[in-house]
Amino acid sequence: MENLHDKRKIYEKSQLIESEIKENPIEQFRDWFLDASSNPTVSEANAMAISTVENDGCPRTRMVLLKEYTYEGFIFYTNYDSRKGKAIEKTHKACLHFFWPGLERQIIIKANLEKIPENLSDGYFHSRPKGSQLGAAVSPQSEVIPNRQFLEVKLKELEEKFENSEVPRPENWGGYIAKPYEIEFWQGRPNRLHDRIIYSLKDFDWEIARLAP
Repeated sequence: MENLHDKRKIYEKSQLIESEIKENPIEQFRDWFLDASSNPTVSEANAMAISTVENDGCPRTRMVLLKEYTYEGFIFYTNYDSRKGKAIEKTHKACLHFFWPGLERQIIIKANLEKIPENLSDGYFHSRPKGSQLGAAVSPQSEVIPNRQFLEVKLKELEEKFENSEVPRPENWGGYIAKPYEIEFWQGRPNRLHDRIIYSLKDFDWEIARLAP
């Protein structure tokens, strides 16, 4: 047993006040993302947790990489037959979470998810290193496999098969766009009186409110 009662820190690096924020949350995200990308304490600014709800009603969270963001939403890629892919296809919803401890900031995004067009998935797939392409083709993501060697043997087979040719994108691998309808920006502040600004999409406009910490 370990008592963690005294493991805490003081948050005092910045503030988040209404007079300084953007009216559109994607623009606010862009500003924070650029801050994170240029901060030496952040190794992967585009690393995000994505939570989906499975058949037993329990959320399941894993880390993925954000690959693009636009005014429409946030794009990432995965195996459509994975546990996350199956959960998304059932609910078409997910929660994205960015946490940048060095900036004392986090962002929580609730979104509706859609598959992106196949030509966009093709373009991104073939922009990846060939090893990553082969890895996506080899892995039956989230399925039970007998051992590590199972993957290594399949990888060797595909390396030989596509040694001098292009690796085709697997039909069950591609991108999703997460179209947000709620985005919360959290900035750590002293005495646990953190700043929480939430944007909620109402019809086609974003409403802004402050939440108690």
